[in-house]
Amino acid sequence: MKITFIGAGSTVFAKNVLGDVLATADISDAEIALYDIDAQRLDESYKMLTNINANINQNRARIHQYAGVELRREALKQADFVINAIQVGGYQPSTVIDFDIPKKYGLRQTIADTLGVGGLFRALRTLPVMFDLARDMEEVCPNAWLLNYTNPMASLTGAMLRYTSIKTVGLCHSVQVCAETLLKSVDMPTDNVVFNIAGINHMAWLLDIRRNGEDLYPEIRRRSLALTEQHDDRVRHEIMHKFGYYVTESSEHNAEYMPYWIKRNYPELIQQFNIPLDEYPRRCIEQIERWHMQREQLTHNENLTHTRSLEYASYIIESMMLDKPYKIGGNVLNNGLITNLPREACVEVPCLVDAQGITPCYVGDLPPQCAALNRTNINTQLLTIEAAVTGKKEHIYHAALLDPHTSAELSIDDTIRLCDELIAAHGDWLPSYH
Repeated sequence: MKITFIGAGSTVFAKNVLGDVLATADISDAEIALYDIDAQRLDESYKMLTNINANINQNRARIHQYAGVELRREALKQADFVINAIQVGGYQPSTVIDFDIPKKYGLRQTIADTLGVGGLFRALRTLPVMFDLARDMEEVCPNAWLLNYTNPMASLTGAMLRYTSIKTVGLCHSVQVCAETLLKSVDMPTDNVVFNIAGINHMAWLLDIRRNGEDLYPEIRRRSLALTEQHDDRVRHEIMHKFGYYVTESSEHNAEYMPYWIKRNYPELIQQFNIPLDEYPRRCIEQIERWHMQREQLTHNENLTHTRSLEYASYIIESMMLDKPYKIGGNVLNNGLITNLPREACVEVPCLVDAQGITPCYVGDLPPQCAALNRTNINTQLLTIEAAVTGKKEHIYHAALLDPHTSAELSIDDTIRLCDELIAAHGDWLPSYH
């Protein structure tokens, strides 16, 4: 079995995902191909994984590194699983552009990796690379599964499923931690909980949560309303009270997926709901600084070990290779799974994994208000894909004009001017649009 990791220079994430493989006995003899365009970061990940392989796996895995676009096909050749964790454009220049130019127009963001003009342009610069990756896979590993961890999850995964032949599933850890996060926030125990989640990535809904058959939502809502102290999850709690259900991804994310919180005419909402504007650039700077301290510990520690995490990838690989059924929350093409969302949308639903692959579960209708909120995000996602596939600039405008937060703050003309300025600023990071 061969696993190829695209974007392996993401050393900490590579440790979690590939360390999980090395820590799982039945798949730990894999051939692992590490690929990145940054040779230095790639070599650091290689040294780290080599140490883990020696310390917990008796060097059973065969690990190779491939640096540069010219070696990507070689890294992919005959792979059974391809893990994608790339960031096209990086913090500098692209993330800075995504935040600074909208700010000139009075449009503030928190994370900007999924929706909004930041998420839109992140998708536009990433999709050409994803399509190149798909073409290579179609030639050298056409039967491989692509496990996509890169954001914006719905736009990228949906485009791969609709416009390539590659078997693709999008993976995000927000589903795993959703119920536990909510229960902890209202000081309720997290054991023996059964829950059901469906929707779209970063805006999937905790539709049901029970312990021993008892519906926990009434007590959760009561305790939530009684919270008096300021906390970091106020947006999600407000969504739960106003729309009836808790949403999977964090409050800083969801604050920019809807038009209700980041508003120039209501600046008091930022403090009231504890919304961290410009959060993602701050995180990038902190991560870069932290990496300088972590580098030595991770890449030169000959005693480095790893304990299996909750990331889905190793469980999916183990499940498919050994025919051990496993349940995930996966991002897949809708095709009628959620009956009140568009068929071509990428949705996040329960999926069964076994030797047959990944089988999504039928959900039916979401509560109408939840489906309506999802559709506001799906509109922008589908038009972003349309822009990337057709090369038409007008669809970039359409995607931005239908974005809930952008359209709540800017006029049509300013939105179009903003898009044009973002296109110009990205330069060669974007293909040409006509």
